[in-house]
Amino acid sequence: MRSRLPGTACLLRTIGLCILLSNTAAYFGLTGREPLVLLPGPFSNEAPTGKAHLKQCEQMSLTRRQKRMCRREPGLAETLRESVRLGQLECRYQFRNERWNCTLDGRGSLLKRAFKETAFLLAVSSAALTHALAKACSSGRMERCTCDDSPGIQHREAWQWGVCGDNLKYSTKFLKKFLGQKRVSKDLRAQVDAHNINVGIRAVKSGLKTTCKCHGVSGSCAVRTCWKQLSPFHDTGRLLKYRYDNSIRVLSVTNAATGETELAGPRRHGQNPRNTDLVYLEDSPSFCRPSRYSPGTGGRSCTKDTSCQSLCCGRGYNTAMHLTSLSCHCQLDALKSPFST
Repeated sequence: MRSRLPGTACLLRTIGLCILLSNTAAYFGLTGREPLVLLPGPFSNEAPTGKAHLKQCEQMSLTRRQKRMCRREPGLAETLRESVRLGQLECRYQFRNERWNCTLDGRGSLLKRAFKETAFLLAVSSAALTHALAKACSSGRMERCTCDDSPGIQHREAWQWGVCGDNLKYSTKFLKKFLGQKRVSKDLRAQVDAHNINVGIRAVKSGLKTTCKCHGVSGSCAVRTCWKQLSPFHDTGRLLKYRYDNSIRVLSVTNAATGETELAGPRRHGQNPRNTDLVYLEDSPSFCRPSRYSPGTGGRSCTKDTSCQSLCCGRGYNTAMHLTSLSCHCQLDALKSPFST
């Protein structure tokens, strides 16, 4: 009997596919086996009014349970779309100088394999969801959550002073409920996917910091209010790119004490990978030439001193010189007051 992937891994894998699409389309599904469903675009950045969010929820390929949750929470559909935007932009930025530049070009084959690129997609997708949900709570775009539970500050006071903390606790709890996280099966691929999803969530948690604001006459800081705040998502993306560069190829081993299967990395002499390590099962293709995994690197722009040697895969490259004219040492004279002497 073929084992099925847990719900969390399945949904995040399709979200990984979603972030590779254009910003006029979005896709959320139950499993990676479902046909690609595009939502009409472009979307408005404004929060949905009235029952507009109900239509958005119905357009998404969600389970019945997820659609019920979406309908109950007017801000959820917009938050899901925001997570797509975050993941899409960050993935493309981090891989802008790599052979694989975070594009599937209409091909879903990459997400069916356990490459380290797939690991990054799962991690950045779960991180984007976690980040977007926490920010939606603190900005008041979701009705069922508010600021973080920082002691000594009421929610109304927090919004008044502009110090509403990012509610990461609610975000992670809601995310697990929405994705329907279950006990990971013995299937190796399912374990790897679940591991990488959690790496993304932990990357967001590692960026949670305490920020304080002073109140008082002339900045005396007689009263200080502190709250929890997430780091910019770019910091999370940079951390995940570092995890990608140091990712570990793993295999399945049986724990002699418990009899359960575990992930082990050969490069760590059989030791289990850390819960912050991205892991993969098979080596990636070169991505140099067009294949079912990427469009190749032909025609890409590169930087002569840094990325051309890698991107061009030994095929050589053409250089071009552009002459640009800029205005230098410009000064703007201050307007003189008609009452000045």
